[in-house]
Amino acid sequence: MIFRATVLGFLSLLAAPLLHAAARTNVLFIMADDLRPELGCYGSVAVTPHLDALAARGMLFRHAYCQQAVCNPSRSSMLTGLRPDTLGLYVNGTHFRELKPGVTTLPGWMKDQGYTTRCVGKIFHNWHTKEHGDPRSWSAPEFLHYANHGDDAPQVSGELPPNLATLSSTLRQYGKVPLCECRDVPDEAYYDGRVAAEAVRVLGEVKDQPFFLAVGFWKPHAPFNAPKKYWDLYQRDRLPPFDPARPAAAPEIAFHASTEILGPAENQKRPTAEQAAEMRHGYFAGISYMDAQVGKVMAALERHGLLDSTLIVFWGDHGYHLGEHGLWAKTSNFELDARVPLIIAPPKARHAGTSTEALVEMVDLFPTVTALCGVPQASGLDGVSLVPVLNDPKARVKDAAYTQFPRPAYPDRTPRGKPEVMGVSVRTPTLRYTEWRDYDTGSVVADELYDHTRDEAEMKNVASSPQETAALQQARQLLYRQFPPGKR
Repeated sequence: MIFRATVLGFLSLLAAPLLHAAARTNVLFIMADDLRPELGCYGSVAVTPHLDALAARGMLFRHAYCQQAVCNPSRSSMLTGLRPDTLGLYVNGTHFRELKPGVTTLPGWMKDQGYTTRCVGKIFHNWHTKEHGDPRSWSAPEFLHYANHGDDAPQVSGELPPNLATLSSTLRQYGKVPLCECRDVPDEAYYDGRVAAEAVRVLGEVKDQPFFLAVGFWKPHAPFNAPKKYWDLYQRDRLPPFDPARPAAAPEIAFHASTEILGPAENQKRPTAEQAAEMRHGYFAGISYMDAQVGKVMAALERHGLLDSTLIVFWGDHGYHLGEHGLWAKTSNFELDARVPLIIAPPKARHAGTSTEALVEMVDLFPTVTALCGVPQASGLDGVSLVPVLNDPKARVKDAAYTQFPRPAYPDRTPRGKPEVMGVSVRTPTLRYTEWRDYDTGSVVADELYDHTRDEAEMKNVASSPQETAALQQARQLLYRQFPPGKR
């Protein structure tokens, strides 16, 4: 009897780590590229049933902000839990490990805690001349990460159907493909369909162990080339109108040349009304295409019985302009570029189907994921856990969110090789205040103040209005907490 008890006790000790592992919370971490909060669950006309269903399982964050509105700085900031200033990273062409070789990443940290970490699609920035993503963060090589948006040509067997998009395709090429493309092809003809298929396969591979699966979709980033069935979800003349006017009294430095979409400034062709409408149509089609791929991954998670043991996070790396303010794409400090979609759905969420007005930042995701998974917190992070908000939608963990962007928009492509001016911006519950500071001296060369209680579209800079003195002073004090005066 004593022998039997001893044996059983010994076996229970051996099984304990396995039982603990089985009880761990898995993570499905989903990214979208260039997606502003244009989802049905945010009140948009976008057709996004799968992400709307995810929002019904968790909490939707109405005021989530990226730290810099371009791919590499935003993703590197979120994945390390460090702000661009902490990393010293403001451009797409520099790998964060060139600046901080030993920095900890969220997937790397989860890997250190015993998770199997996998990357499918674009998670870290797709450096075209560097190592593939960040190999030390993952338990296996990344899939379809090291690619180029301009190479996303349809891959089909047999004859390629015709391109039914004709207006914007005459504006310019996007790399090797048309800027707009509407072909009747299957989902897997383009990157995101193949990303979804591989994510489904990997789920089957890792389902019996604690996993952190990052799935990075390439859409709705340009080129605007979703399969035709997603274009067919929209009537172009019924998409919301937009105002191309610049905000009154806004400084010139707040804007950029929209070169990603319109091409080099010296030989740009401004889009006609018809071309602008087609590009906007293509953007919405890309959103629905991406949403459908999310649905495939979610369905696989459910088939494996993993919904109730998996934390699901969905976010966009930064916002986007579709002609508003006369701008296309990103690289500004305006609300449309800084604000992003964010949905967090823990297993058996306490407040499923709710939304929150709390101000949050993407730098907060690292400590939030680790807290929800019950693993040790990494040290030295710039963000804070959002668990208090998930426990109470009315809770607040910060009174401001911060975004920044340099000028020129791509300083690494200039002879100087670094910014001339840095724009630093604070978002409060009611205001956005931005200072443009000389990069070398820190002196303010221009400022902007937008009152979101009266001007959600940011169409009037009121920084010089006497009646806004008190509001301006409050916003400045909050800005100076993160970006002290006299510094870039």
